[in-house]
Amino acid sequence: MQKNVMIDPIPVDPKPAPTVRRARLHDEQPAGRKPEWLRIKLSQNDEYWRLKSLMRGQTLHTVCEEAFCPNLGECWSRGTATFLLMGDICTRSCKFCNIQSGKPLPLDEDEPRRVAESVAQMALRHVVLTSVDRDDQPDGGAHIFANTIGEIRERVPGCTIEVLIPDFKGEREALKLVMDARPEILNHNTETVPRLSRWVRPQAKHERSLEVLRMAKELDPKALTKSGLMVGLGEEWDEILAVLDELRAVNVDIVTIGQYLQPSKQHLPIARYYHPDEFTQLANEGYARGFKWVESGPLVRSSYHADGQARIIGER
Repeated sequence: MQKNVMIDPIPVDPKPAPTVRRARLHDEQPAGRKPEWLRIKLSQNDEYWRLKSLMRGQTLHTVCEEAFCPNLGECWSRGTATFLLMGDICTRSCKFCNIQSGKPLPLDEDEPRRVAESVAQMALRHVVLTSVDRDDQPDGGAHIFANTIGEIRERVPGCTIEVLIPDFKGEREALKLVMDARPEILNHNTETVPRLSRWVRPQAKHERSLEVLRMAKELDPKALTKSGLMVGLGEEWDEILAVLDELRAVNVDIVTIGQYLQPSKQHLPIARYYHPDEFTQLANEGYARGFKWVESGPLVRSSYHADGQARIIGER
């Protein structure tokens, strides 16, 4: 059995810091050879293999694998994972994402039950549900999210649930289906700054993402809302801070900030690598704006330490 190599989040000052323009802390790292702080060793202990076997037995997908998440080994070795609902073929073609794009198979209406049974077998206290985009469906697949939440509630009382949703084309009734199922955390990523949005995710709109987050809080004021950003695509520092301001303006509670890593040469190139100290500074900028939780680091992804966010922030 291999030993786990744990990647701890970068420590930040939990007290709000004054908002300041970024200092040049280090020489900027242009795209090229991956810096040392992005080199990880995959953990594959007994828990990792148990979870992998369980996923295969239930014919389920995880975004951990589909998106080549750099934290896969750590999270699976801890017995946590993010379930990918509605298949592994997406109707959109975002330029940063490794999930296959094309015409998906019909929805599997039995999937919510299988996911819930897996959650029960894993004895999870917190689960993250996400999906491919299903623009071929009238509700964007919102009922699959809602049904999965219901099945988990029935089988695993007390398990907290985060959903990382697509934008459902901004349809309020689709979003209401999900919010009526009462997830503890509603996550929808803006992914990048407005200037780059059409280039990074051509079938989405920055303003629509903000509206989805605003509506989610309106539909269930007790739910925690969350969003995430990638850096390293060519954005400017002030543009990142402007997005943080926009997210707080729609009462987002939690934000994640991580380094974009190119899945293949066919995906968007990396403009530069951010230094860990810059991620620490971005975390302090987030806390200064009033976010309840900021997860900021080179390897941070949307679901990283999601279990801790649900427990530490407290009950609704």
